Amino acid sequence: MKQPLPAFDLSAAQSERLQGFAALLLDWNRRINLISRSDAPRLWQRHILDSAQLAPLLPSPAGTLIDFGSGAGFPGLVLAAVTGWCAHLVEADGRKAAFLREAARLLGADAVIHTTRAERLGGITAQAVTARAFAPLTHLLPLAVPRLAEDGVCLFPKGQSASDELTAARREWHMRVECFQSRTSPAATVLRLHDLRPASASG
Repeated sequence: MKQPLPAFDLSAAQSERLQGFAALLLDWNRRINLISRSDAPRLWQRHILDSAQLAPLLPSPAGTLIDFGSGAGFPGLVLAAVTGWCAHLVEADGRKAAFLREAARLLGADAVIHTTRAERLGGITAQAVTARAFAPLTHLLPLAVPRLAEDGVCLFPKGQSASDELTAARREWHMRVECFQSRTSPAATVLRLHDLRPASASG
């Protein structure tokens, strides 16, 4: 059963910075494909708030997160901007990586941009791994688990495929799963995964 997401409210300063980020994104989106054109009128709800709502699910205190397939900065850059976490944003597309650098500067976010594929990311350990619309769990978990610090968590927003993805992933992984109802889409679920280990390690 899904749990309600913990409440999280943006401050006035955070909202102002994120509005500037939204304007920058829409400007760049005219030249490179950061979000679909049909999503532009609902950018705030569909992408920015959808990312920011993950903030209260991060462990405490603030640490380092890795965001795979960062694209336009969702959710990793937004989380860095509203939480103070250091975000390692992994994006193979050079043009999108250039946008992330400019957006991180505008937001004043603690972010390191890695223009590489997730499979080639160097040795970084993080307290949280995030990814949004990047890959199914069976592909994500082999990438994420080796990067997780002890007691680290994975935060993965998912759509209607969440249940099927969990069923498939549990054939290969033992994990503790928490499911939260997204505040921005009735069909979406936010997965928080802990205590991950390969099923083959159970003996």
